Amino acid sequence: MPARWAAADMAGQHGRTALVTGANSGIGFHQVLELARHGACVLLASRDPGRGQAARDAIMAELPAASVELVQLDLADLDSVARLAGRLLDRAGGLDLLINNAGLMAVPRRQVTAQGFELQFGTNYLGHFALTGRLLPALLRRPGSRVVTVSSLVHRLGSIRLDDLQSEHGYGPWRAYSQSKLANALFTEELDRRLRAAGAGPLSIGAHPGYSRTGLLSSGPRLGGGGGVSALVFRLGTRFAGQSAARGALPVLRAATDPQAHGGDYYGPGGPGSRAPPARSATPGKPMTSSSPAASGRPPRHSPA
Repeated sequence: MPARWAAADMAGQHGRTALVTGANSGIGFHQVLELARHGACVLLASRDPGRGQAARDAIMAELPAASVELVQLDLADLDSVARLAGRLLDRAGGLDLLINNAGLMAVPRRQVTAQGFELQFGTNYLGHFALTGRLLPALLRRPGSRVVTVSSLVHRLGSIRLDDLQSEHGYGPWRAYSQSKLANALFTEELDRRLRAAGAGPLSIGAHPGYSRTGLLSSGPRLGGGGGVSALVFRLGTRFAGQSAARGALPVLRAATDPQAHGGDYYGPGGPGSRAPPARSATPGKPMTSSSPAASGRPPRHSPA
């Protein structure tokens, strides 16, 4: 991230309410920390209540006057998504900022979500797709609201296999991950297109953190008892080459707070920039979003193998 922008450059966030997914560790933790430091009321979403509470405790130890609330969210379970969204919609005041940050990477063997979707596609993309759709009424109640969806440089390697979105007919850890992150990039653009067409206020903005030292690089390969060697390689590579999680959070924070941001922008460590060719046009997003059964919470047509 260039020296011209740092967390200290964020405008005050007093009066704003933000929800950050995957917020108990990594770049999500630092997103919550800095938003709270600048005055926002932040909902720290975590799948694991114990780890979420530990993260909140760490933030409150540094910022005793911060407003940080722990909420439970398992993006691999659409019922969990619906429960949290229902709770938030019942609250007065709406939602100013949704950061779709949580993710899994390079799960070694095909696994499925509670509703039977391939785990990476279901968690990284479909869970956030459903959460965003359910929370749109809350976002529409607040002027200047934003949805920031975290993608990855790896989306450049991805392709959307509309005939096998759930990787039932062939699974590769990185192929599934890159597809999910390309889906996030396409979703960001298609959501922006639809919001503009409707004359709605919320901005849809994308971001990627760059290569950062977080647990994402080893937790995914360890899932299911596999990937021990891969996890070790990632840990070693990240230790020497990756930037800190705090720096990795900066592009997302800038996308969330930059007063110069526009819908459809894509922020990386160098600031706003363009996506790879597959995600520059809104056209691919149409079949992508129409092929997202998470909109209605229905399971996939075919049962997992």
